[in-house]
Amino acid sequence: MRGTGSQQRRLTLCENMRAVPYVPFYLALAGDFWRSEGLDITHVVSPSTAQTATKLLDGSVDVSWGGPMRVMLHHDADPDCPLVCFAQVVSRDPFLLVGRGRKPGFRWRDLAGLRVGPAGDVPTPWMTFQDDLQRAGLDPAAIAGNRIRPMARNLQAFLRGALDVVQVFEPHADRLVREGRGHVWHRFTERGDIAYTTFYAMRRVTRARRDACHRLVHGMARAQAALFAATPGAVADAVAPFLPELSREALVRIIGAYRAAGLWARQPDLPPAPYLRLKAALISGGLIRTDPAYENVVDPELSRAA
Repeated sequence: MRGTGSQQRRLTLCENMRAVPYVPFYLALAGDFWRSEGLDITHVVSPSTAQTATKLLDGSVDVSWGGPMRVMLHHDADPDCPLVCFAQVVSRDPFLLVGRGRKPGFRWRDLAGLRVGPAGDVPTPWMTFQDDLQRAGLDPAAIAGNRIRPMARNLQAFLRGALDVVQVFEPHADRLVREGRGHVWHRFTERGDIAYTTFYAMRRVTRARRDACHRLVHGMARAQAALFAATPGAVADAVAPFLPELSREALVRIIGAYRAAGLWARQPDLPPAPYLRLKAALISGGLIRTDPAYENVVDPELSRAA
């Protein structure tokens, strides 16, 4: 029986991609919050964001973190999709708009006539951005043109003067500002909670390994509490090994600014409202055609496990 229990508490956890907005997950690993919950975590990194869900479907990993967008995309293609989300961690949008000059009192209409470079590395940043534009009465296609491209490409265009505004996440915005090459015009966190990043897994895993999934959420809740209790410097010191390309000073600034902007959830509950807000953006942008129901995509009991 002891061996069986030990096996039940082992989880292979897949990281969607290495990124600063995932600081709460790195803090959970660095602080041994999951180990202290009795979990044996094997941490792996997905070869690409598009393959994360595939690794869950083929059983090579047990749980991943990433955007519910991917889970909705799979449910849109297959109404019987067995993937399910739980526990909101990155609750708001981590992207920013950076422009050349200062723009106090930014309004969406300020983008009209400018060369804007939306982030196209994955679908969610543009889906949510274009939804903001539509709600403001603007034509997303007129704003974006053919410039929905990877951040690295748009950053190069911005630096050589071929773009006026870029949509990026950290550390790119911090670097542009510190080098005097740009100014933050808008933080997409202002939109409010939108279920940007959660855990997700096969439903059979969340059922058969229920205790382990509960422990995963409990450990995440402890990391979330620690994230808000500690100074940005202490958090930066803890997660620095995961982000070695950043200086301590930059990481402290970025963590402080993201935390102040409300990027990270204070606890893992995932209610319907942020899920519905994200789904509305995916529908308005044409990424999904159907209406995946909250109860089919989210496991609310696991999300409230803490």
